[in-house]
Amino acid sequence: MTAWQGEILLVDDDAGNLLALQALLEPLGQAVLRARSGEEALKLVLDHDPSVIVLDVRMPGMDGFEAARRIHARERSRHVPIIFLTGMPLEAASAFRGYEVGAVDFLMKPVVPEMLRAKVAVFVELHRKNAALAGAQAQLRALAARLISIREDERARIAREVHDELGQFLTGLKMDVTWLRKHLGKDQAPLLEKTAAMRQLIDSTIKVVRRIATGMRPEILDDMGLVAAIGWQAKEFQKRMGIRCRVELPGAQPELDSALSTAVFRIFQEILTNIARHAKASGVSVRLRISAQRLTLEVVDDGAGIAEDAVHARESLGLLGMQERAQLFGGEVSIRGSPGRGTTVALSIPLPIAPQPAPD
Repeated sequence: MTAWQGEILLVDDDAGNLLALQALLEPLGQAVLRARSGEEALKLVLDHDPSVIVLDVRMPGMDGFEAARRIHARERSRHVPIIFLTGMPLEAASAFRGYEVGAVDFLMKPVVPEMLRAKVAVFVELHRKNAALAGAQAQLRALAARLISIREDERARIAREVHDELGQFLTGLKMDVTWLRKHLGKDQAPLLEKTAAMRQLIDSTIKVVRRIATGMRPEILDDMGLVAAIGWQAKEFQKRMGIRCRVELPGAQPELDSALSTAVFRIFQEILTNIARHAKASGVSVRLRISAQRLTLEVVDDGAGIAEDAVHARESLGLLGMQERAQLFGGEVSIRGSPGRGTTVALSIPLPIAPQPAPD
């Protein structure tokens, strides 16, 4: 396994100073990038992810303060620590300006080698740990995605077996009871009543089987897509819970990835489950929007409202599950509410850019 190696960006307009700094930091065993101007440093951070930047304050053209400001203005390098080097006595105004643009420290020239190495080593190690943590999080998300996929496949398999096999058995049993009833005489009233009750029980059981199979994996999601499935689920919720649902859906069904459609549908189900359990709402508004770049789903209820501490509570496994599903696709779930004023749950997921057809 290859040992992790960070990158240290040195910025100084004096080539001799750059070589001296590189020699001082060589014992750390990290890769060193060199830039002789602020402009050159900006170009390097576009292609690299330095653990720390050692930046000279006084340079011709773009000085260190302006270079630091532009580096931290970019999302990619916003949090890269910067150590300023200066050969002039540090004034309060200069120190304030440096910390304002993101400096983590100032060192006076000529630098003390041990001090520079110690400070740089701290940020290199912090970057290494952050990289390891990000890698572990990526692995956990990949595992979560795999587990969700397996669970959805198992749900679909069980739903098919329940619907097809158990449904066929019950239908056959109903046909047998119907045949038996036809062959009973009119003088066998108790048996006729019994067979009638059996038929009603079988019909009720068939409905239960269909409801269970649909709950595990609605056929409408696979057959007609996400938009139709959201509309169907809202109607089912209104019918079952007696809570009025107003639904706003796209007019056309865009082409969506099956896994993404499943994730959005499960998040919507979880939102409705939370409303049924906790909101005490009389009305729900659902709005689904799908553009070429983004999918958004907003569900607003007029119920009791969720408290801020409940949104971030560790016990809120349903809310955490929604966030996890959304993050698998680079999305997020935001929850806003206040006691007595209802709750708004908003899901936002970026959509992959479809490849453009090649020109003829």
